[in-house]
Amino acid sequence: MADDVKGTRAYRSPLRDERARRTRARMVTAATELFLDGGFARTTVPEVADRAGVSADLVFHVFGSKRALLKEVLDVGVGGDDEQIDVLERVEPQLLRTEPDPVRQLGMLADGIAGQLERVGPLDAMLRDAAVVDPDLAALRADLQLRQRRSAMRTIVGWLGGALVLDEDHATDIVWTLTSPDVHRLLTHDCGWSRVEYAAWLASSLRAALLPQAQP
Repeated sequence: MADDVKGTRAYRSPLRDERARRTRARMVTAATELFLDGGFARTTVPEVADRAGVSADLVFHVFGSKRALLKEVLDVGVGGDDEQIDVLERVEPQLLRTEPDPVRQLGMLADGIAGQLERVGPLDAMLRDAAVVDPDLAALRADLQLRQRRSAMRTIVGWLGGALVLDEDHATDIVWTLTSPDVHRLLTHDCGWSRVEYAAWLASSLRAALLPQAQP
């Protein structure tokens, strides 16, 4: 007689998964608020847990460390939500990729960057300040700005195809520089530009630098 052996399957509850996602989102939101209010170094995990309405043990269980929590905060800031989707695979970048008109492409890029930097700019400023005294955070910011963001800009430059007047390396240099949080901070924070003014300037500057016949 054959043995009646059944394989075990992990039970997944959509309700439980959704509750876990909401709890994780509360922790990220709490950490974002506290990091921006008091800085990374002065914020403690128990403070994050208290604001999120969970235990400190749960925060450590989900994220592992305060630095890992910071990385999640930054990822959510860049993407705009907690969906596990690569930034360039999201709807707006894919619309930019498939747009056949390079002038419109750069306008769409400028609008997207303006919205993204409104979210990320304050977080980057916080990270920049913390990085002054924390080598690990300095390395994190360098990786975000010098590798990840630059790689994303190179991909976008590739989407522009043969419309560019520059080679890919120089075009990437220009896009990476003009879309930096530092330039955004100078114009919007120090000079008081609105989001609309910044986006219009960015689109015009990108077109003038990259396309053979810049259009207003």
